[in-house]
Amino acid sequence: MKLFTSVLDSLIVRRPRCWVDRPRHLCGDKGYDYPECRRAARRRGYVEHLKERGIGDERCARGQRHPARRWVIERTNGWHNRFRALLVRYELKSRNYQALVEFANAIICFRMAHA
Repeated sequence: MKLFTSVLDSLIVRRPRCWVDRPRHLCGDKGYDYPECRRAARRRGYVEHLKERGIGDERCARGQRHPARRWVIERTNGWHNRFRALLVRYELKSRNYQALVEFANAIICFRMAHA
C-alpha cells in the first residue's frame, strides 16, 4: 500500500494507439483497499477493481465479480518456479541471473505460441 503510487508512476509499458480510447482497468487484491490507493488510481485515469476487506471472496460490496486476470503475476511466478535455476538462485552475479530470467521468459513465450 505504501509503494502503490510509486509503482503506478514507474510503469514503463506504453499503451498501443488502438487502445487509447478504451478505459484502463487496474485490478488488485484486498491489500490495496485504502482510500489513498483508490484516489491515486482514479487520478491516473484507471478504473479500479480492488477487492474490499471484510467481504467474502465470492462477491464484493457492489455485487460485481472481479475477473480472473488479477492473478497474472502469481501465474507468471509459478511458470518461473518450474525452472530450477530460478527457483533456487545459484548464480552469484546479477547479470547471469537476469540472463536466466530472460531465457526462461523466451522459453515460456515459445511454448505458449506453439501450444
